[in-house]
Order: sequence, then C-alpha cells, then structure tokens
Amino acid sequence: IVPTYNEAANIEKFLTQVRTDAPDTDILVVDDNSPDQTAKIAESTATKLGSIKVLNRTSQRGYAAASRDAMLKAIESRYEVIATMDADFSHDPKVLTKLISLVDSETALVIGSRYVPGGGVTNWSLFRRVLSKWGNLYTAFCLRLKIKDCTSGFRAYSAASLKNIDLANLTADGYAFLSEMAFVISRKKLGSIVESPIVYVDRAFGESKMNTRIMRESMVLVTRWGFALRTGSGRKYLPR
Repeated sequence: IVPTYNEAANIEKFLTQVRTDAPDTDILVVDDNSPDQTAKIAESTATKLGSIKVLNRTSQRGYAAASRDAMLKAIESRYEVIATMDADFSHDPKVLTKLISLVDSETALVIGSRYVPGGGVTNWSLFRRVLSKWGNLYTAFCLRLKIKDCTSGFRAYSAASLKNIDLANLTADGYAFLSEMAFVISRKKLGSIVESPIVYVDRAFGESKMNTRIMRESMVLVTRWGFALRTGSGRKYLPR
C-alpha cells in the first residue's frame, strides 16, 4: 500500500524500483486527489509494469483514511501480508521483501525501525532528530508499547491481525494512525510486534506532508489514550 499526495516527481521511479526490488508484490497506490496528476502518472506506469492498481480518491481526507481504505481493499482481496511505505524514497524498496518475510503466524506487525541497532536517519536536522526520538519515547511510554519506533510508516501487517481491528472506526486522521495501529494490536494481543532496522532517507523531491496540525493531533491523541489506559477515565476514547 502506497498512500500518495503530490508525488508526481517520485511516483514513476518509485513504482519501477519496487517492481525491480520486490517483483512478486502487488502494489496499491492510494492517491488523495493530488492536483499534480500523481494518480494519472501512477496509472500510466501501472499499464507498463503490471500488478499495480491505483485507488484515486475524489477528496483529500488524509493519510489515515487513505490507509484504512486501502487495507480494507487488501483484506477483501485475501492477501496474507499487507505492507505500507512512502513513495518519496524515504523507505528503501530493497528492504520491502525482508519486512514482508518477517510476518508469520505469531507476528502481527513488523516495523521498519529507525531506532533499533542498525537503523538510522539521514539528512535530518538535529531538531528533527530530537523531536522524532522524543515523540517516539513519549508515545511508547503513554501507550505501554515495548517498541522504539511507533511512528514509522514502513511496516508490514498480517492480514489476520487487521481483520480483528475495527479499521473504519479508528480515531486518528494523520500519522497518529501509525501509533494507533500499534496500540490496538498490542492492546488486543493480536500477535507480536517486531522491529527490523531501516535507514530513513529524507525526501529529495517534493514537500514533506508533516505539519503542526498533524503533530498536535498525535500529541493530543496519544496523551488521551495514555490517560484513559492508566486511569480508566474516558475509556470510550480508546481505539478498538
């Protein structure tokens, strides 16, 4: 699953690289009504490469909604493993098959982790590194997650675990969806969560989708879930 918004500069090269590095995978591009024609370029590339579908959404509803819609479609299509990654080459397509291979009957989620030995980030300022590391520590503490990278979007899920999550009624709109998914899998004991090292490379083309609103949403939701988890107050806010 590849959620996209304004990735015209990257999408053709990205899809070509994924087809080269992970030839046995089927790809679903979920475009959030990009004005830069990302979906059209993806459709043209799909015609040339094969085994690529494009879900062109008619309104911009955000990362979480795009991911949920795509996951539901993948479950309907009876895939056993469902992976997600970005189209801007921040996530190395060469690593995709390894993440997929680590999903088994006991493992619900494999996270491509920047913060385990062997992982890392490149081309980030010190401020962004500190903010990301602190955000992940805070999320893991609040949600009682024994993982170091709660917010990595490069990951692979077992379809069996996703079938036990009420995807349509999750809370997050933005990238907090990633933490929410890990939280639900852990809380419902759907299987183990494994981290495998990746090196995250900041995008060379296009603009980052991260903004203050998305960061604020993550902080508010994680704090609310953590408070409900510890006190029992406001348990109606806990994702199911």
